[in-house]
Amino acid sequence: MNHLRQLEDQSVYILREAYKSFDNLGMLWSMGKDSTVLLWLARKAFFGQVPFPLLHVDTSYKIPAMIEYRDRIAREWRLDLVVGQNKEALAAGMNHTMGRVACCTALKTNGLKQLIEQKGYTGIILGVRADEEGTRAKERYFSPRDKHGDWDFRDQPPELWNQFKTTFPPGTHIRIHPLLDWTEINIWEYIKYENIPFMDLYLDKGDGTRYRSLGCAPCTTPIKSTAKTVDEIINELRHTTVAERAGRAQDEGRGMELLRKDGYM
Repeated sequence: MNHLRQLEDQSVYILREAYKSFDNLGMLWSMGKDSTVLLWLARKAFFGQVPFPLLHVDTSYKIPAMIEYRDRIAREWRLDLVVGQNKEALAAGMNHTMGRVACCTALKTNGLKQLIEQKGYTGIILGVRADEEGTRAKERYFSPRDKHGDWDFRDQPPELWNQFKTTFPPGTHIRIHPLLDWTEINIWEYIKYENIPFMDLYLDKGDGTRYRSLGCAPCTTPIKSTAKTVDEIINELRHTTVAERAGRAQDEGRGMELLRKDGYM
């Protein structure tokens, strides 16, 4: 498992560099496999403690098991959990029937922007992987945004030979991606190797389906799969031709590209 140790070392280094270089950091936690591995790595990087708050943008439409898992892990690991919500949009009746991009923009993108503004976060750490989805392959480990949180993928600093830019003009908002070079298989291999607790939504419970990617209940569908263990998931991934986020409605068409340009996770 030397390749996992190399990935772990790189991620721990990025986390420590971020903590050294930027004030008032927060880390997004969606309770999915990637952000939970990121949380595990943060605890390793800082000797069992997480020195910045865990942020969850609650759309109110998450699968109930995800919220139960969030609250249990936050309690057991003594996390500083900050939950944000675009209450104005919810009060106005925003939901997925108004269009997936409109709903995600209001409840996720704008919900995150509100949380950043309220708490004054100068940098956000996320569990983004380059292989997960096309626009994320254009990211950097340290990715600048403008003061509105908007992302210009054509104007990103080069990161060559493990040299990372961590000095930016005042007012720049930074997104930090310690998992950028991990793959989906790496994530599951690491979960197995470290025995990281994860939600059983990722496993087939006997009906021949499981979730491969988790999001809001109305816009996330399970895939056909009989994988009931982590080993079976890993084996399945070695042979699948189905995209990881095939069950996520917001990825259809140019939906994700538009969302991420405007500051989506």
